[in-house]
Amino acid sequence: MSKTDYSEQHGGPLLDCLLTLCRFHDRKLSRESALAGLPLVEGKLVPSVFHRAAKRAGLSSRLATQSLSAVNPSLLPAVLLLHDDRACILTGLDPEQGNARVIWPELTEAEVSLPLDELQRQYSGKLIYLRPEFHFDARAPRARKKPDGHWFWGVMTENRPLYRDIILAAIMINCFAVAMPLFVMNIYDRVVPNHATDTLWVLAVGILIVLCADLGLRLMRSWFVDLGASRADVKLSAAIMEQILGMKLADRPASAGSFASNVQAFESVRNFIGSVTLVALVDLPFFLLFCLIIGLINWLLVLPILVGTVLILLYAALAQRKMQRLSETMIRASAMRNATLVECLSSLETLKTVGAESRMQGTWESTTLFLSRITAQMRLLAASVSNGALWVQHTVAVALIIVGVYLITGGHLTQGGLIAAYLLSSRAMGPIGQAAALLSQYHHAAAAMESLNNIMARPVERPQGKHWVSRPILRGDIEFRQVGFSYPDAERQALADISFRIKAGEHVAILGRNGSGKSTLEKLILGLYEPDAGTILIDGVDIRQLDPAELRRGIGHVPQDVSLFFGTLRDNLTMGTPHVDDAQLVHAANLSGLAGFINTHPSGFDMQVGERGQLLSGGQRQSVAIARALIKESPILLLDEPTGSLDHSSEEQIKQSLAQIAQGKTLILVTHRSSLLALAERIIVVDNGRLVADGPKAEVLEALRQGRIGSAA
Repeated sequence: MSKTDYSEQHGGPLLDCLLTLCRFHDRKLSRESALAGLPLVEGKLVPSVFHRAAKRAGLSSRLATQSLSAVNPSLLPAVLLLHDDRACILTGLDPEQGNARVIWPELTEAEVSLPLDELQRQYSGKLIYLRPEFHFDARAPRARKKPDGHWFWGVMTENRPLYRDIILAAIMINCFAVAMPLFVMNIYDRVVPNHATDTLWVLAVGILIVLCADLGLRLMRSWFVDLGASRADVKLSAAIMEQILGMKLADRPASAGSFASNVQAFESVRNFIGSVTLVALVDLPFFLLFCLIIGLINWLLVLPILVGTVLILLYAALAQRKMQRLSETMIRASAMRNATLVECLSSLETLKTVGAESRMQGTWESTTLFLSRITAQMRLLAASVSNGALWVQHTVAVALIIVGVYLITGGHLTQGGLIAAYLLSSRAMGPIGQAAALLSQYHHAAAAMESLNNIMARPVERPQGKHWVSRPILRGDIEFRQVGFSYPDAERQALADISFRIKAGEHVAILGRNGSGKSTLEKLILGLYEPDAGTILIDGVDIRQLDPAELRRGIGHVPQDVSLFFGTLRDNLTMGTPHVDDAQLVHAANLSGLAGFINTHPSGFDMQVGERGQLLSGGQRQSVAIARALIKESPILLLDEPTGSLDHSSEEQIKQSLAQIAQGKTLILVTHRSSLLALAERIIVVDNGRLVADGPKAEVLEALRQGRIGSAA
């Protein structure tokens, strides 16, 4: 395979440039480590996610738009984005000679000289600067975790310039809010008594300018707030999904529906940090400004406002404990109801078959009833806070007018001053009411944030900063050394003191009763779980040193329970193996027995399989899984009951295909069908998590027939 073909199938030219720069900066990164879990476009790395791949190698990157003449030579080498989705590495510029030094990904690391004019014609106007990040070692421990290291607040702080502009706009808007009350006060106190129409027009023009500026600032503030929220939403959603897909299976939640509900709680956090919250928090300090201006008119008018503020905050504080308890209960109940829904949808056929609809209906209705009651209590409490704040605001206005009338009759206040104080009082009490209303939303957002923090704190397969031993091509040598393993929260060990070695190219069958540990061996070989004791070696290297994605790329796996995804048959066959041509698809279909079914279907490879492959039969789904494993052309084949759902003729065809394709490859076969043992040269027998027999096929089968192989105690 040529270098160009390899790039097209494994990340494209941008990834080649990144790997070259990793070697330049002495950073470790393999193709699989760079691409695993990233949203690729037609199997290629794109500029929008380049920084995420670079970060895995400890490199920080920045996408810039500038001409070649503006490129800073001290920041080279850099990745140049060319036309037609191509890229190269710019290593040096010589404007006097009119040349540039570049590295083409097709030519590995060979540096060539190129005329600037020719490079300019190919240059798209964008380039990516990279530099190594500085990392502290264990000798420089961090005293406390900085906010920018948090998955949520770190993203929020990236928009600091945007929020700075929002705060400045809010300050100007609140300053403009003083203009209207002062305008009214001057009209009543000076213009009307003196019939000063010229002054009236001057003040009117001035207030009109202020109102226009206020409108523009409000529109800009709303746009900036939504822009900041949308930017954060994209990055945070991507981070959450990447965390979920990278999570270790040992830390997988017990209920997928409940877990999904906790993930959806991100909506509560996002809404809380939206425009209403930010505007309310920015407006809150201006309460003091409005009180100061009212105090300058007459200090007695401030007293009703202060009393009303104390009443609102006191009631809001008293409601918080109840609000917090209701928020936590509502999130738990919502997660339970969502778990019931997902479980029903995924097992609807089974529910109908066993007649368990009434039981699940009862669970759903009881959960919904409890959730609606909690939600109603929470809404009533939240409404009492917001409506109570509104009542206090109107009461304060009435009290202020009463006090103002007495001050006017005593000659201590003008009519214009009273009207201005009344208008300012509503602006002063508004942020207080909004802050009280936000307190009712805060606990729900805080509870949601806590559940998200728990999700983001779960261990992942690919922790940041870990370097892997790259094995792009596996030989297929597998060894277990005194391996012990137990599933999370399990009462007994799934495997205990397991030791064996499978040489590269060897064909081995693993036999055992149900629950003996056969499938657990497969999951450990795939790196889905880590052993609690002992060591698993792949090609002589501890499996924990190998990148999980690179390891699984070298293993063609057929699971016992086949999972297909919504989409076409082609999508499911090529999942995880981009740029598969039709010849490879047809070859895999012939080997797996799918060819006859595909050829007679009007849509062929573009047929829809439905969610979980429900439009296919059990045997067809298993054939798809076999084809998906064979299309990878991996050196290791790991098959768990590959013909359990197939008829005898289909099984015979699969057996012949496997015998042909498994030549020179390591084959591990878990089966209860004796007919498939013809593919194996050696048999390993496990029982109750222990190895009870291991040897040549004929000897182990004879021992089994004679009953000389017993069960593990």
